[in-house]
Amino acid sequence: MSERYQLVEAELDALYLVSQVLNSTYNLRNKLNDILEILHNRTHMLSGMVALRGLESNSLSVCEVYAEDIDKTIHYEPGEGLVGTILDAGSTIVVEKLAEEPRFIDRLGLYQSSLPFIGAPIQVEKSEIVGVLTVQPDNRAFLGEKARFLEMVANLIAQSVKTLRVMEKKQQELLDERDNLKQALVKNYRFENIIGHSEPMLKIFDIIRQVAKWNTTVLIRGESGTGKEVVANAIHFNSSCSTGPFLKLNCAALPDNLLESELFGHEKGAFSGAIGQRKGRFELADNGTIFLDEIGEISASFQAKLLRVLQEGEFERVGGSKTLTVNVRVIAATNRNLEKDVAEGKFREDLYYRLNVMPINMPPLRDRLEDIPELSAFLLKRLSRQQGGRPLEIKESALRILMKYSWPGNVRELENRLERAAIMSSDGIIDRDVIISTGLEDEIGLSTLVQPAMKVDLQDDNLDERERVIAALEQSGWVQAKAARLLNMTPRQIAYRIQTLEISLKQI
Repeated sequence: MSERYQLVEAELDALYLVSQVLNSTYNLRNKLNDILEILHNRTHMLSGMVALRGLESNSLSVCEVYAEDIDKTIHYEPGEGLVGTILDAGSTIVVEKLAEEPRFIDRLGLYQSSLPFIGAPIQVEKSEIVGVLTVQPDNRAFLGEKARFLEMVANLIAQSVKTLRVMEKKQQELLDERDNLKQALVKNYRFENIIGHSEPMLKIFDIIRQVAKWNTTVLIRGESGTGKEVVANAIHFNSSCSTGPFLKLNCAALPDNLLESELFGHEKGAFSGAIGQRKGRFELADNGTIFLDEIGEISASFQAKLLRVLQEGEFERVGGSKTLTVNVRVIAATNRNLEKDVAEGKFREDLYYRLNVMPINMPPLRDRLEDIPELSAFLLKRLSRQQGGRPLEIKESALRILMKYSWPGNVRELENRLERAAIMSSDGIIDRDVIISTGLEDEIGLSTLVQPAMKVDLQDDNLDERERVIAALEQSGWVQAKAARLLNMTPRQIAYRIQTLEISLKQI
């Protein structure tokens, strides 16, 4: 059998093995290492090396070398040495004896100067070179054929590198998007973005700042609609757990069997419909935070299971026997009177004390009415975005009515009321009449509305004429003669203003 025939047989065998490696599920480094080993063992091409370009760089970085103790932090600039020349020229270089090549700089300390050298560009497209493949044949026979074979291997590698680069680019885009979303979340849930400057809210801010520093369990208490979830978000995104996951679950929304599966996960076949293993929220929230809303609604039987994971950080998936351990910060919330539930035997006392390590009591909106103007501005800005950027404005006369209501539904009710008013306002301006048209007048009651209103500076330049007349009427108990005196008008003049400005009069 001729030497050339043996060479062709070895190269065909090597190409088959290289294609198998490239089609495997290994990562790129492992693939390149296996390819260099095939070249070494099957075709006697020694000292194989692959250098790849960075995504954002023109220089080559050594990616894989078939040798021990080689510095893989070495870089080659375009035109630098033989490797840099191949990158710069985009063509294969064949050297019969490396010792006689002036461009050889031996930066790796890898090559034998008495042997030949072949280097081929790893080229995705004619204009895009992503790397260089170099080897040293153990003899000078058939260097031309060996160079063409190396180009084939380089072309096969190029396809894998191209696929990898596409995946890396998509992965980087996803990472960038994730980071941007995280930054947006952190920005949205900074302490200063929790609306309110009333005394009850200032006390809440102080507690949140202290709680966020530590990985302790928090129990947020308060009526429905007071913003318990907003506070939970603020605690997580301003804590040491902020880089970890943040998962939420409304405990009142699921029965016990589904709640256990949802929080702890299940094994395949644990129950009808469990077609595969599933991780629970505690497992998914490891090294992060889990927010358990409506914690007071869970049954007595499930309370014991929850107590264990709170105390020990341990649990088993439904249908499983393996004990799993997690490090999760728990924030719970409830609108129930847990002390009463404990006394009546509806809630475990030990679980109550385990949850109530750091309580935060959210004040109802009726106890911080002075926050309504700021809350309304914030909520209208959000409503404006939901309505396609439609400009929305609320007038002082509308705010004064809102501040007379007791708000049993708290901030959530305020948001619903403002959304209704925005829909009913044809021009996006929410004034007294628009607010009254939502039905709030009937709910507040006539006796409250006709009481003397808070003092408003009638000379304030920021008040338009309609708002100024309404303010004067409110301060005078809707007696036109008194309102006219406040505005230095005659009764006839104010009656004309009421008519032309289309102000709805109170019928007292």
